[in-house]
Amino acid sequence: MHVFALALALSSALGADEVTRVKELPTTEGRPAPHYLANRAPLVPSRLLKLPIGAIAPQGLIRRLLDLEVEGMSGRLPEVSQWCKYEGNAWSDPTGQGHSGWEEPPYWLKGFGDLGYVTGNERILAETKRWIEAILKTAAPDGWFGPRHARTSLDERGRKVADFWPHMLILNILQSHYERTSDARVLPFMTNYFRWQLAYPAADFMGGYWPKMRAGDNLESVLWLYNRTGEAWLLDLARKLHASAAPWSKGVANWHGVNFCQGFREPAMFWLLSGDPADLQASVRNYDTAIRTYGQVPGGMFGADENARPKMDDPRQAAETCSMVEFMHSFELLARFTGDPLWADRCEEVAWNSLTAALTPDLKALKYLTAPNQIQLDHANKAPAVQNGGCMFAFSPGGVYRCCQHNVAMGWPYYAEEMWAATADRGLATLLYQGSSVTAKVGDGATVTIVETTDYPFSDTVTLRVKGTARFPLYLRVPRWSGVPELTVNGRKLAAAAEPSTWLRVERAWADGDSLTVRFPMTIKVRRWEHNKHAASVDRGPLTYSLKIEEDWRRSGGTDAWPEWDVLPKSPWNYGLVLDERDPTAGLTVSVKPGPLADQPFTPDTVPLSIRAKARRLPNWVADKNNCVTVLQPSPVKSDQPTVDVTLIPMGAARLRISAFPVIGAGPDAREWNAPPPPAAVTASHCFGGDDVDAVADGQEPKSSNDHGIPRMTWWDHRGSEEWIARRLAKPRTVSATAVYWFDDTGRGQCRVPKAWRVLYQGADGRWQPVSPTGEAGVKPDQYNRLAFKPVEASALKIEVTLQAGFSGGILEWKIE
Repeated sequence: MHVFALALALSSALGADEVTRVKELPTTEGRPAPHYLANRAPLVPSRLLKLPIGAIAPQGLIRRLLDLEVEGMSGRLPEVSQWCKYEGNAWSDPTGQGHSGWEEPPYWLKGFGDLGYVTGNERILAETKRWIEAILKTAAPDGWFGPRHARTSLDERGRKVADFWPHMLILNILQSHYERTSDARVLPFMTNYFRWQLAYPAADFMGGYWPKMRAGDNLESVLWLYNRTGEAWLLDLARKLHASAAPWSKGVANWHGVNFCQGFREPAMFWLLSGDPADLQASVRNYDTAIRTYGQVPGGMFGADENARPKMDDPRQAAETCSMVEFMHSFELLARFTGDPLWADRCEEVAWNSLTAALTPDLKALKYLTAPNQIQLDHANKAPAVQNGGCMFAFSPGGVYRCCQHNVAMGWPYYAEEMWAATADRGLATLLYQGSSVTAKVGDGATVTIVETTDYPFSDTVTLRVKGTARFPLYLRVPRWSGVPELTVNGRKLAAAAEPSTWLRVERAWADGDSLTVRFPMTIKVRRWEHNKHAASVDRGPLTYSLKIEEDWRRSGGTDAWPEWDVLPKSPWNYGLVLDERDPTAGLTVSVKPGPLADQPFTPDTVPLSIRAKARRLPNWVADKNNCVTVLQPSPVKSDQPTVDVTLIPMGAARLRISAFPVIGAGPDAREWNAPPPPAAVTASHCFGGDDVDAVADGQEPKSSNDHGIPRMTWWDHRGSEEWIARRLAKPRTVSATAVYWFDDTGRGQCRVPKAWRVLYQGADGRWQPVSPTGEAGVKPDQYNRLAFKPVEASALKIEVTLQAGFSGGILEWKIE
């Protein structure tokens, strides 16, 4: 790849400035050695180089968020998480014995330590050091470290294999520790472990579900070590890891949300070694597939709650908080490895629209799932609107969010560490705009400090002040949403024509006190989601705006120090936007709150910006029985309600929100918004929390008995028992047959077709009586099992089943003739 640049060759009275529009950043190939660690041959030459941890000091908004995290859930997680207790922990015991020997402590430490590094908090630094000292002491002579039981875990086939997954997290912890401290013990520790991995039998290598899906994390750590030691055998291990990983190079290997958000990048990690553009393109293609299929919504995420599922692509589908921080980390790595500014745009979209809304404003609790359209947060079951049952939406600091509760810690610290990068031509680049101070070597080796001041993402202006003297290039990322940038140096305007998703290269002999100001014009834009019911979203800069819904916060559990919260709506939410067809932004106006940015601007009351819009109510758009917003219907839609002004606030400030709106229309193209059908009036002896009794009458046709793409009703986890399901008819009528499509997940779970079943009916006297069959009560999978019987006058039907011994069962669809 070659640098493509349009030199504007600007001269001034001083003759000192050169501004260039750059589509591809230069590489280290054929250049003088950079000041910071770059890829060793034969790896792909570097474009952006990570600065040492500590070189970037966060300031402004990002610093305030980090300070909230210090005193919030992540900064004090041992107070609420049983897995993070140091005493008796398998990760702190030198023999690897004890409790919590899987992912939870490493997940937390991965962000907790970096939180200390970027804030300098002494309490966190001391606690991090205590854990790392203990982990280093767990090393076995052959290179293994950590919990001993993980060396012989059982994989999905019952084989004894090493579980490499939690160790990948520890490797990241040690990488950060080394980058911050240069601890001489880290490189030999990692080297010995990787030698052990290289010798591990290939047939069992990366055995089990999680390691295979996330092997790219391990691969990244191996290349990190190779760049520091140059030992060629590490590249053999890198090839072994790629060969053993889930086949992300061939397409989406897994639709589990978190697996995808970190796994999709694996081919791009291997591209650093292979140099084959097809490997890099595979990660791009994976991302595009997920966003095209399940991510036609604002906020930068895609619907995977917990897995992405066919037809479940509405804006009410949610993403785990785990997925958000893993997606951000993937974007940060890909932006640095490739120099492509699009990855930084994507990171900002997730960070400022989705992650901010996933936690309480004080960062003391999070919710497991966050969706673009989400109208009530409570502890009640939301299945089957989302995949799993139980408490998925309420804010809780601990107890119910075992993965996200620990993993969320890395979100803001990693973001802070990637805001700046060194460039291959001994310059600096702004990757993620936020208040900061960066100190780095540039040009011929001089050290300079640049102080960045901005209220981004609310403000469109960034000011950079230079301390020191040196000649070097400074690269400014031009966001994909930006208008033509406006650039001034020391108050003197420079021509800066640049396309979105490119770089502006400003080279000059910088003097102490020089000031560069760049403005990326933010205008209101309306996005229409053509592949998601033609819904509309309103954007300004990197922020999407959501309906302001009055929030009623109710304490629902926890302790006084760590409360749990439900959030209920106190104002209507079922609005459609009234947009001008010729100019959709014509009726949208920005309102700016005077004064400095609030310490925590991501709340409905403290946001510095809001947008006024015209809207009408849609009375038939209602919540489902579990208080989830129902799915969108195709726009344009009709409404006879009066047009009113509504307030839109940033998505990240709206814990309750509508961010993908129906659009109000008129004329022949506008549709009526259909009211939901009445409840199916189905009851059962038992139904698993993640399933729904109404699924048996929702009209969704199964593809097979093992169809996990549609809702179902199961009696899980009842096994071998006598169960029943009943369905009340809208009015008494004559019935002569019924047909059942059984759920059977052989090869995946523990549900099977039943051993036997019979049908009863409820007559005028209210008593249940068995029907008189004229055929067999079938139990065949992958088809409807129709049972005919002598006609009866019924107000309800009941199916009684005998489950197979040791197994549960369920129904996908139930028809009544």
